[in-house]
Amino acid sequence: MDASASTGDAKPADLSALVIHLLKGVIYQEADATLWSALLRLQARVRDYVAVLGLELVLDEAEGYAFLRSRPDSEADAKTVMPRLVARRPLSFPVSLLLALLRKKLAEFDAGGGDTRLVLSRDELVEMVRVFMPEGSNDAKLFDQVDTHINKIIELGFLRRLRPIAGAPEQSATLEVRRILKAFVDAQWLADFDERLEAYRSRLLGKDVGQSDE
Repeated sequence: MDASASTGDAKPADLSALVIHLLKGVIYQEADATLWSALLRLQARVRDYVAVLGLELVLDEAEGYAFLRSRPDSEADAKTVMPRLVARRPLSFPVSLLLALLRKKLAEFDAGGGDTRLVLSRDELVEMVRVFMPEGSNDAKLFDQVDTHINKIIELGFLRRLRPIAGAPEQSATLEVRRILKAFVDAQWLADFDERLEAYRSRLLGKDVGQSDE
């Protein structure tokens, strides 16, 4: 039976609670199996509910995440423009670069057919970025910059800091790449990745720190 078919006995409070959770952020199957099960059961009603708000439900059952995003603007909506409930957030150029590199790393990881969790160290993230920096860049400054970008990406929900091993140095800290990143950087985008990467390299070498939309 389809998970969204049996919704007739749902209480309004259940539906409202789900929407409130989604408005607050991403719902992960691994974080709350009960909430995830309720979302699968009520997803058709959730979609109808949030559509009134100009939002759409993105639910990936295989990857185990769900979130809300603004519906694409259409000609039909041109005369009734609604204020955005889910705002676009400008990203600094280095953060955009690191997100792109993480998405490519995730694609390579998935192609290997191994574990489902991609875990990287802070040092590995620094090395991913280093090749795009000018020769002779100051290591201490680079580490500080990458730490700042990592914190921003954690805030955006695309990385999760894992619990450190007692007594381990800061450089050994590990981070999990959240699979929701696949929903924001899609396969079509990856198809043009090499060309984009060259543009990133040129801009970084030119110290251009322009903005891009999420």
